[in-house]
Amino acid sequence: MIWLLSLLLIAACGFAARPVLRRAFAFGMARTRGSGGAESEVPFDLRHTPEPPVLQAAAVQLLDCAEAFRELRELELGLDVHARDNSRDDEQADPARARIVAAALEAIGDPATQKHYFPRRPNLLPELIRAINDENASVRQLVAIVARDPSLVGNLLKVANSSYYRVTPQPIESIERAIVVLGNEGLRSAMAAALMQPIFQAPGAGGTSRFPELVWDHAVRSAHAAIPHASLVERANPFAAELLCLVSGLAEIVLFRAVLEHSADPLVIASILDSHAARFAWHIGADWRLSDEMLAALEEQMAAADPATPLGRSLRFGRFAGALAVLHTNSIVNAASVKASLPPSGLSPTHLESMLKRLLRPHEDPRTAAKTASR
Repeated sequence: MIWLLSLLLIAACGFAARPVLRRAFAFGMARTRGSGGAESEVPFDLRHTPEPPVLQAAAVQLLDCAEAFRELRELELGLDVHARDNSRDDEQADPARARIVAAALEAIGDPATQKHYFPRRPNLLPELIRAINDENASVRQLVAIVARDPSLVGNLLKVANSSYYRVTPQPIESIERAIVVLGNEGLRSAMAAALMQPIFQAPGAGGTSRFPELVWDHAVRSAHAAIPHASLVERANPFAAELLCLVSGLAEIVLFRAVLEHSADPLVIASILDSHAARFAWHIGADWRLSDEMLAALEEQMAAADPATPLGRSLRFGRFAGALAVLHTNSIVNAASVKASLPPSGLSPTHLESMLKRLLRPHEDPRTAAKTASR
């Protein structure tokens, strides 16, 4: 009996020692394989597993205000970067181009002919501005102003049905419905766009065919940034900031038309737009009898120095943000680049994110929207 218990005890000890003996045997075999070292101890499948790919982060491009507007102008006019770099030298080397620029500037700068180029002020604009600036004016009073012009009603409903403003899948078929869907502020913005957008119609050809579309897109996106900046940061009139963004875009359209009468060369057009668009915006504002505060904001855009007035700062910020947004929607910069390039705005993080979300979303051009008031 004792010998049977001894045999069972020896068997149990041997079974328990099997893992230790297996590891010792494997270690001894590894040492006899030569210089394999630690590599030989790694399982075969892990030794031959490829390294995981290194994911490249999207490049963040930092643009200052001048660079953003330079790239926007090249996009608007279909310009090649290298051709734009040499444009000034070409003007000096090509007397014919210099004469065209001089003739265009002379015609545009002549007060007697400027009236030919300046757009007629929308008839309802002064009354609408007064009503919007009147804190006691109701939305229904605003609607009553617009309802007097049937063509304006049609334009308003087209704008309200575009993805700029409509937030529901149901089409907006009446001004009353627009009140419900857009709210007070949204309705005012849609009214301003409806008043201004017909003037943005302009012919384009060749590389400049997208100019009116892109200038309108820039003007509206600029307004989307200027409105919260004026209201929340500068404590200025947000509707005035919005209107100034639209007038600034309008000046580029008017100047574009005027230059086309003398030359279709995109380099000539770009040169004159860069040097005279801000001045033209001020002249349009003066012709439309905008307030002194609004004219001062437009005048500040002629200089590179930082604006000193609240509206001037909101207009500068809005147009810069709008330029970055148009570059983003045309796949020239990414969203991270837009956010990194924006100057400090004074907006809270929540308001800034809300502004960027609206600024960068794909938009439908309300001038070519398929939906109309009849749908």
